[in-house]
Amino acid sequence: MLETELYTWQNPPRMDCFEVEGGRCLEGSVNASGSKNASLPLMAASLLFEGVARLTPVPNLRDIDTMQLLLSELGMHLERDGDALDITTADASQTEASYDIVRRMRASISVLGPLLARRGRATVPLPGGCVFGLRPVDLHVRGMRALGATVEQENGCLVAKAPSGGLLGASMDLCSPFGSTVLGTINVMSAAVLAKGESVIHSAAQEPEVVEVARYLRACGAVLEGEGTASLRIQGVTCLKATPWELPADRIEAGTLLLAGAITRGRVRVTRCRPTELRSLAAALERTGLTPTMGEDWMEVDARQVELQNIQLETGPYPGFPTDLQAQWLALSTQMKGEGRMRERIYPERFMHVPELQRLGANLTRSGDTVQIQGDTALTAAPVLASDLRASACLVMAGLVAKGTTTVRRVYHLDRGYVALESKLQKLGAKVLRRRDVEKP
Repeated sequence: MLETELYTWQNPPRMDCFEVEGGRCLEGSVNASGSKNASLPLMAASLLFEGVARLTPVPNLRDIDTMQLLLSELGMHLERDGDALDITTADASQTEASYDIVRRMRASISVLGPLLARRGRATVPLPGGCVFGLRPVDLHVRGMRALGATVEQENGCLVAKAPSGGLLGASMDLCSPFGSTVLGTINVMSAAVLAKGESVIHSAAQEPEVVEVARYLRACGAVLEGEGTASLRIQGVTCLKATPWELPADRIEAGTLLLAGAITRGRVRVTRCRPTELRSLAAALERTGLTPTMGEDWMEVDARQVELQNIQLETGPYPGFPTDLQAQWLALSTQMKGEGRMRERIYPERFMHVPELQRLGANLTRSGDTVQIQGDTALTAAPVLASDLRASACLVMAGLVAKGTTTVRRVYHLDRGYVALESKLQKLGAKVLRRRDVEKP
Protein backbone atom coordinates (compact mmCIF):
# COMPACT_ATOMS: atom_id res chain seq x y z
CA MET A 1 0.00 0.00 0.00
CA LEU A 2 1.51 3.31 -1.10
CA GLU A 3 0.48 6.70 0.19
CA THR A 4 -0.83 9.08 -2.48
CA GLU A 5 0.75 7.16 -5.33
CA LEU A 6 -0.16 9.43 -8.22
CA TYR A 7 1.26 10.07 -11.61
CA THR A 8 1.85 13.74 -12.17
CA TRP A 9 1.41 13.92 -15.94
CA GLN A 10 4.35 16.21 -16.41
CA ASN A 11 4.42 14.76 -19.93
CA PRO A 12 1.44 14.29 -22.27
CA PRO A 13 -0.60 11.13 -21.64
CA ARG A 14 0.55 7.96 -23.35
CA MET A 15 -0.92 7.70 -26.84
CA ASP A 16 -2.57 4.30 -26.92
CA CYS A 17 -5.05 3.06 -29.49
CA PHE A 18 -7.62 0.28 -29.63
CA GLU A 19 -7.74 -2.22 -32.46
CA VAL A 20 -11.32 -3.48 -32.68
CA GLU A 21 -12.22 -6.46 -34.83
CA GLY A 22 -15.81 -6.35 -36.01
CA GLY A 23 -18.34 -9.14 -36.39
CA ARG A 24 -18.26 -10.78 -32.95
CA CYS A 25 -21.46 -11.22 -30.96
CA LEU A 26 -21.05 -10.24 -27.30
CA GLU A 27 -22.38 -12.59 -24.67
CA GLY A 28 -21.84 -12.93 -20.93
CA SER A 29 -21.86 -11.02 -17.66
CA VAL A 30 -19.65 -8.22 -16.32
CA ASN A 31 -19.63 -6.07 -13.19
CA ALA A 32 -20.04 -2.32 -13.38
CA SER A 33 -17.25 -0.28 -11.79
CA GLY A 34 -17.73 2.38 -9.14
CA SER A 35 -19.27 5.60 -10.40
CA LYS A 36 -16.82 8.18 -11.72
CA ASN A 37 -19.39 10.97 -11.67
CA ALA A 38 -20.25 10.27 -8.03
CA SER A 39 -16.67 9.62 -6.90
CA LEU A 40 -15.30 12.97 -8.01
CA PRO A 41 -17.66 15.30 -6.07
CA LEU A 42 -17.63 12.93 -3.09
CA MET A 43 -13.84 13.15 -3.03
CA ALA A 44 -14.05 16.95 -3.24
CA ALA A 45 -16.52 16.94 -0.34
CA SER A 46 -13.77 15.46 1.88
CA LEU A 47 -12.48 19.04 2.21
CA LEU A 48 -15.49 19.69 4.46
CA PHE A 49 -14.90 16.95 7.01
CA GLU A 50 -13.12 16.24 10.23
CA GLY A 51 -11.64 12.73 10.39
CA VAL A 52 -11.04 10.10 7.73
CA ALA A 53 -13.31 9.89 4.71
CA ARG A 54 -13.15 6.33 3.33
CA LEU A 55 -14.73 5.82 -0.09
CA THR A 56 -15.09 2.45 -1.81
CA PRO A 57 -15.05 1.14 -4.51
CA VAL A 58 -13.21 4.05 -6.12
CA PRO A 59 -12.60 3.32 -9.83
CA ASN A 60 -9.05 3.34 -11.16
CA LEU A 61 -9.41 6.14 -13.72
CA ARG A 62 -7.41 9.08 -15.00
CA ASP A 63 -10.02 11.53 -13.73
CA ILE A 64 -9.82 9.98 -10.27
CA ASP A 65 -6.05 10.38 -10.32
CA THR A 66 -6.50 14.02 -11.31
CA MET A 67 -8.81 14.65 -8.36
CA GLN A 68 -6.38 12.88 -6.02
CA LEU A 69 -3.57 15.08 -7.26
CA LEU A 70 -5.72 18.20 -6.84
CA LEU A 71 -6.73 17.29 -3.29
CA SER A 72 -3.12 16.50 -2.39
CA GLU A 73 -2.15 19.96 -3.60
CA LEU A 74 -4.91 21.39 -1.39
CA GLY A 75 -3.41 19.85 1.73
CA MET A 76 -5.27 16.55 1.86
CA HIS A 77 -3.60 13.25 2.75
CA LEU A 78 -4.70 10.41 0.46
CA GLU A 79 -4.02 6.73 0.91
CA ARG A 80 -5.24 4.02 -1.42
CA ASP A 81 -5.86 0.45 -0.27
CA GLY A 82 -7.13 -1.63 -3.17
CA ASP A 83 -10.39 -0.07 -4.29
CA ALA A 84 -10.73 1.95 -1.06
CA LEU A 85 -9.51 5.52 -0.74
CA ASP A 86 -8.90 7.24 2.62
CA ILE A 87 -8.80 11.06 2.66
CA THR A 88 -7.88 13.27 5.62
CA THR A 89 -6.89 16.89 6.07
CA ALA A 90 -3.14 17.42 6.54
CA ASP A 91 -2.85 21.17 5.85
CA ALA A 92 -6.01 23.29 5.95
CA SER A 93 -4.16 26.47 4.94
CA GLN A 94 -4.06 25.56 1.25
CA THR A 95 -6.77 27.30 -0.78
CA GLU A 96 -5.31 27.67 -4.28
CA ALA A 97 -5.66 25.07 -7.01
CA SER A 98 -3.18 25.07 -9.87
CA TYR A 99 -4.19 25.50 -13.48
CA ASP A 100 -1.98 22.61 -14.57
CA ILE A 101 -4.23 20.20 -12.70
CA VAL A 102 -7.64 21.85 -13.02
CA ARG A 103 -7.41 22.24 -16.79
CA ARG A 104 -7.50 18.45 -17.21
CA MET A 105 -10.99 17.90 -15.81
CA ARG A 106 -14.15 19.92 -15.49
CA ALA A 107 -15.11 18.24 -12.20
CA SER A 108 -12.18 20.08 -10.58
CA ILE A 109 -14.61 22.96 -10.04
CA SER A 110 -16.21 20.77 -7.33
CA VAL A 111 -13.59 21.92 -4.80
CA LEU A 112 -14.82 25.53 -4.95
CA GLY A 113 -17.77 25.16 -2.56
CA PRO A 114 -16.06 22.95 0.04
CA LEU A 115 -12.95 25.17 0.13
CA LEU A 116 -15.02 28.30 0.52
CA ALA A 117 -17.21 26.84 3.28
CA ARG A 118 -14.47 25.19 5.35
CA ARG A 119 -11.42 27.42 4.72
CA GLY A 120 -13.06 30.75 3.92
CA ARG A 121 -11.57 31.30 0.50
CA ALA A 122 -10.81 29.50 -2.75
CA THR A 123 -8.86 30.20 -5.91
CA VAL A 124 -9.83 27.78 -8.67
CA PRO A 125 -8.86 28.18 -12.34
CA LEU A 126 -11.65 27.85 -14.88
CA PRO A 127 -11.77 24.11 -15.56
CA GLY A 128 -11.04 22.00 -18.61
CA GLY A 129 -12.22 18.53 -19.60
CA CYS A 130 -13.99 17.29 -22.70
CA VAL A 131 -14.49 19.97 -25.35
CA PHE A 132 -17.96 19.99 -26.89
CA GLY A 133 -19.36 23.47 -26.59
CA LEU A 134 -19.95 26.10 -23.93
CA ARG A 135 -20.40 24.80 -20.38
CA PRO A 136 -20.47 27.92 -18.22
CA VAL A 137 -19.75 28.07 -14.48
CA ASP A 138 -21.99 31.09 -13.91
CA LEU A 139 -24.46 29.06 -11.83
CA HIS A 140 -21.67 28.02 -9.44
CA VAL A 141 -20.77 31.69 -9.05
CA ARG A 142 -24.41 32.71 -8.61
CA GLY A 143 -24.83 30.23 -5.79
CA MET A 144 -21.67 31.27 -3.94
CA ARG A 145 -22.60 34.93 -4.17
CA ALA A 146 -26.08 34.15 -2.85
CA LEU A 147 -24.40 32.64 0.21
CA GLY A 148 -22.61 35.94 0.79
CA ALA A 149 -19.25 35.23 -0.86
CA THR A 150 -17.44 37.64 -3.14
CA VAL A 151 -16.42 35.93 -6.37
CA GLU A 152 -14.25 37.60 -9.00
CA GLN A 153 -12.46 36.34 -12.07
CA GLU A 154 -8.76 37.14 -11.98
CA ASN A 155 -6.16 35.88 -14.45
CA GLY A 156 -8.35 32.99 -15.57
CA CYS A 157 -9.25 31.99 -12.00
CA LEU A 158 -12.34 32.22 -9.84
CA VAL A 159 -11.28 33.93 -6.62
CA ALA A 160 -13.91 33.47 -3.93
CA LYS A 161 -13.92 34.82 -0.36
CA ALA A 162 -16.45 34.16 2.39
CA PRO A 163 -17.57 36.99 4.71
CA SER A 164 -15.60 37.32 7.95
CA GLY A 165 -18.37 35.57 9.85
CA GLY A 166 -18.73 32.75 7.35
CA LEU A 167 -21.25 31.95 4.64
CA LEU A 168 -24.90 32.81 5.26
CA GLY A 169 -27.89 30.69 4.28
CA ALA A 170 -29.96 32.01 1.38
CA SER A 171 -32.59 31.08 -1.18
CA MET A 172 -31.42 30.86 -4.80
CA ASP A 173 -32.48 29.57 -8.20
CA LEU A 174 -29.93 27.61 -10.27
CA CYS A 175 -31.96 27.47 -13.47
CA SER A 176 -30.45 28.61 -16.78
CA PRO A 177 -31.21 28.23 -20.50
CA PHE A 178 -29.08 25.07 -20.31
CA GLY A 179 -31.34 23.63 -17.60
CA SER A 180 -30.22 22.58 -14.12
CA THR A 181 -26.56 22.01 -13.31
CA VAL A 182 -25.32 18.82 -11.65
CA LEU A 183 -21.91 20.06 -10.53
CA GLY A 184 -23.34 23.49 -9.73
CA THR A 185 -26.02 21.98 -7.49
CA ILE A 186 -23.45 19.80 -5.72
CA ASN A 187 -21.02 22.70 -5.33
CA VAL A 188 -23.57 25.06 -3.81
CA MET A 189 -25.07 22.32 -1.63
CA SER A 190 -21.58 21.48 -0.34
CA ALA A 191 -21.02 25.11 0.60
CA ALA A 192 -24.46 25.60 2.16
CA VAL A 193 -24.13 22.70 4.62
CA LEU A 194 -21.67 24.80 6.67
CA ALA A 195 -23.42 28.17 6.14
CA LYS A 196 -25.25 29.85 9.00
CA GLY A 197 -29.00 29.43 8.75
CA GLU A 198 -31.21 27.87 6.11
CA SER A 199 -30.56 27.65 2.38
CA VAL A 200 -32.99 26.63 -0.34
CA ILE A 201 -31.77 25.66 -3.80
CA HIS A 202 -34.51 25.94 -6.42
CA SER A 203 -34.15 24.30 -9.86
CA ALA A 204 -31.73 21.81 -8.32
CA ALA A 205 -30.42 19.01 -10.52
CA GLN A 206 -32.05 15.66 -9.76
CA GLU A 207 -29.38 13.29 -11.11
CA PRO A 208 -28.41 10.24 -9.01
CA GLU A 209 -24.99 11.78 -8.39
CA VAL A 210 -26.60 14.77 -6.64
CA VAL A 211 -28.67 12.38 -4.53
CA GLU A 212 -25.56 10.37 -3.63
CA VAL A 213 -23.61 13.41 -2.44
CA ALA A 214 -26.61 14.66 -0.45
CA ARG A 215 -26.97 11.31 1.31
CA TYR A 216 -23.27 11.21 2.07
CA LEU A 217 -23.30 14.71 3.51
CA ARG A 218 -26.27 13.74 5.68
CA ALA A 219 -24.42 10.65 6.91
CA CYS A 220 -21.58 12.99 7.94
CA GLY A 221 -23.91 15.25 9.94
CA ALA A 222 -25.40 17.65 7.41
CA VAL A 223 -29.08 18.59 7.74
CA LEU A 224 -30.77 18.64 4.36
CA GLU A 225 -33.78 17.27 2.53
CA GLY A 226 -35.27 17.20 -0.94
CA GLU A 227 -32.53 15.43 -2.89
CA GLY A 228 -33.91 13.93 -6.07
CA THR A 229 -36.39 16.81 -6.42
CA ALA A 230 -36.07 20.31 -7.87
CA SER A 231 -35.92 21.90 -4.41
CA LEU A 232 -33.16 21.28 -1.85
CA ARG A 233 -33.54 22.60 1.69
CA ILE A 234 -30.40 22.83 3.84
CA GLN A 235 -29.91 23.84 7.46
CA GLY A 236 -26.30 24.77 8.10
CA VAL A 237 -24.26 23.04 10.82
CA THR A 238 -20.95 23.95 12.43
CA CYS A 239 -18.98 20.83 11.52
CA LEU A 240 -19.15 17.53 9.68
CA LYS A 241 -17.60 14.22 10.74
CA ALA A 242 -16.32 11.93 7.99
CA THR A 243 -17.77 8.44 7.70
CA PRO A 244 -17.10 5.46 5.40
CA TRP A 245 -19.24 5.40 2.26
CA GLU A 246 -19.93 2.81 -0.42
CA LEU A 247 -20.06 4.27 -3.91
CA PRO A 248 -22.78 3.34 -6.40
CA ALA A 249 -22.08 1.66 -9.73
CA ASP A 250 -21.31 3.78 -12.78
CA ARG A 251 -24.63 4.04 -14.61
CA ILE A 252 -22.98 5.33 -17.79
CA GLU A 253 -20.50 2.47 -17.95
CA ALA A 254 -23.35 0.04 -17.33
CA GLY A 255 -25.40 1.64 -20.10
CA THR A 256 -22.47 1.56 -22.51
CA LEU A 257 -21.89 -2.17 -21.95
CA LEU A 258 -25.59 -2.91 -22.44
CA LEU A 259 -25.62 -0.94 -25.68
CA ALA A 260 -22.52 -2.80 -26.82
CA GLY A 261 -24.47 -6.01 -26.35
CA ALA A 262 -27.39 -4.61 -28.35
CA ILE A 263 -25.31 -3.35 -31.27
CA THR A 264 -23.64 -6.76 -31.73
CA ARG A 265 -27.00 -8.58 -31.46
CA GLY A 266 -25.74 -10.32 -28.37
CA ARG A 267 -26.82 -10.96 -24.80
CA VAL A 268 -25.08 -8.97 -22.09
CA ARG A 269 -25.83 -8.76 -18.38
CA VAL A 270 -24.30 -5.98 -16.25
CA THR A 271 -24.17 -6.79 -12.55
CA ARG A 272 -23.54 -4.62 -9.49
CA CYS A 273 -25.57 -1.78 -10.98
CA ARG A 274 -28.73 0.14 -10.12
CA PRO A 275 -31.37 -0.63 -12.77
CA THR A 276 -33.60 2.14 -11.41
CA GLU A 277 -31.00 4.66 -12.62
CA LEU A 278 -31.19 3.18 -16.14
CA ARG A 279 -34.95 3.45 -16.61
CA SER A 280 -34.70 5.98 -19.44
CA LEU A 281 -32.31 3.69 -21.32
CA ALA A 282 -34.57 0.70 -20.74
CA ALA A 283 -37.58 2.69 -21.95
CA ALA A 284 -35.74 3.77 -25.11
CA LEU A 285 -34.66 0.19 -25.85
CA GLU A 286 -38.22 -1.04 -25.38
CA ARG A 287 -39.38 1.43 -28.02
CA THR A 288 -36.93 -0.16 -30.48
CA GLY A 289 -38.43 -3.62 -29.89
CA LEU A 290 -35.96 -4.94 -27.34
CA THR A 291 -37.13 -5.94 -23.87
CA PRO A 292 -34.46 -5.47 -21.19
CA THR A 293 -34.76 -7.62 -18.08
CA MET A 294 -33.55 -6.59 -14.63
CA GLY A 295 -33.22 -7.61 -11.03
CA GLU A 296 -32.30 -5.78 -7.87
CA ASP A 297 -28.68 -5.16 -8.92
CA TRP A 298 -28.46 -6.31 -12.55
CA MET A 299 -29.81 -5.51 -15.99
CA GLU A 300 -29.64 -7.56 -19.18
CA VAL A 301 -30.28 -7.05 -22.88
CA ASP A 302 -30.82 -9.95 -25.27
CA ALA A 303 -30.82 -8.77 -28.88
CA ARG A 304 -30.01 -12.09 -30.53
CA GLN A 305 -33.34 -12.54 -32.27
CA VAL A 306 -34.73 -9.02 -32.27
CA GLU A 307 -35.09 -6.71 -35.25
CA LEU A 308 -34.50 -3.28 -33.74
CA GLN A 309 -36.34 -0.26 -35.15
CA ASN A 310 -34.97 3.28 -35.09
CA ILE A 311 -36.80 5.86 -33.01
CA GLN A 312 -36.79 9.57 -32.30
CA LEU A 313 -34.98 10.34 -29.06
CA GLU A 314 -33.67 13.36 -27.21
CA THR A 315 -31.39 13.83 -24.25
CA GLY A 316 -32.56 15.61 -21.13
CA PRO A 317 -31.90 16.14 -17.44
CA TYR A 318 -32.49 13.11 -15.22
CA PRO A 319 -34.76 11.18 -15.39
CA GLY A 320 -34.50 11.89 -19.13
CA PHE A 321 -32.16 10.08 -21.50
CA PRO A 322 -28.55 10.82 -20.45
CA THR A 323 -26.41 13.04 -22.64
CA ASP A 324 -23.52 10.76 -21.66
CA LEU A 325 -25.17 7.91 -23.61
CA GLN A 326 -26.05 9.96 -26.68
CA ALA A 327 -22.94 9.06 -28.69
CA GLN A 328 -23.29 5.36 -27.88
CA TRP A 329 -26.95 5.43 -28.91
CA LEU A 330 -25.99 6.99 -32.24
CA ALA A 331 -23.65 4.08 -32.91
CA LEU A 332 -26.48 1.63 -32.17
CA SER A 333 -28.85 3.62 -34.38
CA THR A 334 -26.68 2.98 -37.43
CA GLN A 335 -27.56 -0.73 -37.09
CA MET A 336 -31.31 -0.40 -36.46
CA LYS A 337 -33.96 -0.50 -39.17
CA GLY A 338 -35.44 2.65 -40.66
CA GLU A 339 -34.85 6.30 -39.92
CA GLY A 340 -34.10 7.75 -36.51
CA ARG A 341 -33.39 11.08 -34.93
CA MET A 342 -31.33 12.19 -31.94
CA ARG A 343 -31.70 15.65 -30.44
CA GLU A 344 -29.06 16.84 -27.96
CA ARG A 345 -30.75 19.20 -25.49
CA ILE A 346 -27.98 19.38 -22.87
CA TYR A 347 -24.85 20.15 -24.93
CA PRO A 348 -26.00 21.04 -28.47
CA GLU A 349 -22.42 20.90 -29.81
CA ARG A 350 -21.75 17.41 -28.48
CA PHE A 351 -21.53 15.77 -31.89
CA MET A 352 -17.80 15.58 -32.61
CA HIS A 353 -18.17 11.82 -33.04
CA VAL A 354 -20.52 12.21 -36.02
CA PRO A 355 -17.77 12.80 -38.66
CA GLU A 356 -15.85 9.82 -37.29
CA LEU A 357 -18.91 7.57 -37.53
CA GLN A 358 -19.34 8.81 -41.09
CA ARG A 359 -15.78 7.68 -41.82
CA LEU A 360 -16.93 4.19 -40.94
CA GLY A 361 -19.85 4.50 -43.35
CA ALA A 362 -22.63 5.73 -41.08
CA ASN A 363 -25.43 7.61 -42.84
CA LEU A 364 -25.84 10.58 -40.50
CA THR A 365 -26.95 14.14 -41.19
CA ARG A 366 -26.53 16.83 -38.58
CA SER A 367 -28.56 20.02 -38.37
CA GLY A 368 -27.91 22.14 -35.28
CA ASP A 369 -28.72 20.13 -32.17
CA THR A 370 -30.21 17.21 -34.11
CA VAL A 371 -28.81 14.27 -36.06
CA GLN A 372 -30.89 12.30 -38.55
CA ILE A 373 -29.96 8.63 -38.86
CA GLN A 374 -30.53 6.29 -41.75
CA GLY A 375 -30.17 2.90 -40.16
CA ASP A 376 -29.32 -0.62 -41.24
CA THR A 377 -25.98 0.61 -42.56
CA ALA A 378 -23.04 -1.68 -43.18
CA LEU A 379 -20.02 -0.14 -41.46
CA THR A 380 -16.48 -0.66 -42.73
CA ALA A 381 -13.33 -0.46 -40.61
CA ALA A 382 -11.22 2.68 -40.76
CA PRO A 383 -8.87 4.63 -38.49
CA VAL A 384 -10.90 7.04 -36.34
CA LEU A 385 -9.98 9.67 -33.78
CA ALA A 386 -11.59 9.89 -30.34
CA SER A 387 -12.45 13.50 -29.47
CA ASP A 388 -13.83 13.06 -25.95
CA LEU A 389 -14.75 10.47 -23.35
CA ARG A 390 -18.14 9.25 -24.58
CA ALA A 391 -17.22 9.66 -28.25
CA SER A 392 -14.43 7.16 -27.60
CA ALA A 393 -16.92 4.55 -26.38
CA CYS A 394 -19.17 5.26 -29.35
CA LEU A 395 -16.35 4.57 -31.83
CA VAL A 396 -15.34 1.36 -30.06
CA MET A 397 -18.97 0.21 -30.27
CA ALA A 398 -19.09 1.03 -33.97
CA GLY A 399 -15.86 -0.91 -34.45
CA LEU A 400 -17.50 -3.99 -32.90
CA VAL A 401 -19.81 -4.25 -35.93
CA ALA A 402 -17.66 -2.74 -38.69
CA LYS A 403 -16.22 -5.11 -41.29
CA GLY A 404 -12.48 -5.47 -40.65
CA THR A 405 -10.35 -4.00 -37.88
CA THR A 406 -11.03 -0.44 -36.74
CA THR A 407 -8.26 1.56 -35.07
CA VAL A 408 -9.57 4.01 -32.45
CA ARG A 409 -6.87 6.52 -31.62
CA ARG A 410 -6.42 8.77 -28.54
CA VAL A 411 -8.16 6.39 -26.18
CA TYR A 412 -6.65 8.29 -23.26
CA HIS A 413 -10.02 10.07 -23.39
CA LEU A 414 -11.65 6.69 -22.77
CA ASP A 415 -9.40 6.03 -19.80
CA ARG A 416 -10.83 9.09 -18.07
CA GLY A 417 -14.16 7.34 -17.53
CA TYR A 418 -13.98 3.60 -18.22
CA VAL A 419 -12.05 1.07 -16.13
CA ALA A 420 -10.20 -1.32 -18.47
CA LEU A 421 -13.03 -1.26 -21.02
CA GLU A 422 -11.09 -3.50 -23.37
CA SER A 423 -10.85 -6.21 -20.68
CA LYS A 424 -14.59 -6.11 -20.01
CA LEU A 425 -15.37 -6.33 -23.72
CA GLN A 426 -12.89 -9.19 -24.10
CA LYS A 427 -14.66 -11.04 -21.31
CA LEU A 428 -17.86 -10.72 -23.34
CA GLY A 429 -16.20 -12.16 -26.43
CA ALA A 430 -14.99 -9.07 -28.25
CA LYS A 431 -11.59 -8.87 -29.88
CA VAL A 432 -10.30 -5.51 -28.70
CA LEU A 433 -6.58 -4.94 -28.26
CA ARG A 434 -4.85 -1.98 -26.67
CA ARG A 435 -1.65 -1.00 -28.43
CA ARG A 436 0.84 1.85 -28.29
CA ASP A 437 -0.05 4.30 -31.07
CA VAL A 438 3.00 4.58 -33.31
CA GLU A 439 1.55 7.53 -35.24
CA LYS A 440 2.02 11.09 -34.12
CA PRO A 441 -1.07 12.56 -32.41
